[in-house]
Amino acid sequence: MRQLVQHLHDNDLAGYARAAVPPAQYAELEAAWAQGHSRWPLDQLPLHDKLPALLATLSAADAETRLQRAFKAQIAGQAAGVRQAAHSLGLFGEQYISRQGDYSDDERAHYVQLVKALSAWAQAAPLSDPKLARSAITTLTTAARATGLDSDAALQAAGMGGSLQRLSPFAAASKLVLASYGLSLDESVAQMRTGLSSQDGDHAVVHVQYPLAGHDIDLQVALQRRQGHWYLARTLAEVDAVLAAARAAAPPPVEGEAPRSGSGSGSGNDATTGTSTGDSLAAAAKP
Repeated sequence: MRQLVQHLHDNDLAGYARAAVPPAQYAELEAAWAQGHSRWPLDQLPLHDKLPALLATLSAADAETRLQRAFKAQIAGQAAGVRQAAHSLGLFGEQYISRQGDYSDDERAHYVQLVKALSAWAQAAPLSDPKLARSAITTLTTAARATGLDSDAALQAAGMGGSLQRLSPFAAASKLVLASYGLSLDESVAQMRTGLSSQDGDHAVVHVQYPLAGHDIDLQVALQRRQGHWYLARTLAEVDAVLAAARAAAPPPVEGEAPRSGSGSGSGNDATTGTSTGDSLAAAAKP
């Protein structure tokens, strides 16, 4: 997990994607992206299907003017209303996660902690401050335009690796904006602590703790070993499903053409890829 965490800290989205899955699966994911059958790892983000529209809105020529106008009309000077909205959304989020959604028990417990921490942060953050809003809008619109990714077609044309490389500066800009409002994600990543809870053959559970907005977040993460490397079990399951759907949607191979590689469960991983190598799970679980 240390490698994945470091990539997130460094805003290296392409590096994170390469380390998150076995090499053969990564290559197949690149092909599925190019064919329009996958947007992994972006589809792991909340509201991932809204990302192209968000980037298009932020990239528009008059984005600063329109966003400033919307802020002044809806948020500026409404500190009490913003606090109440954050409180209400937090309660709704907790109730929804506790009772709805396709989550495991560990995921449900983790997400409830996240919602509580973020709701408390939003209630205390200066979200209605005009000066901070002006700076945030400038930072985000500038970073969004630099990506050149204002549509799904642009994402497909750039390819998986190219899109992730272009999005990395935007991710960094987003973290800077959040930090200006008192939410430092880099601090959360830097202070993350991990330890091995249990291992049974190629399956293990790691205990993870990290601070977020003054709250201590505690969770259990399942890992799975493939080709001598440890990966997040949920990521592997999601990628397996993405690739199965992509293979089903792909046209049949031309007669005489070699078949595409499978899900990457064979041998041949580079020693630098994956969460860790060999049996060094305890080392991978260290902060």
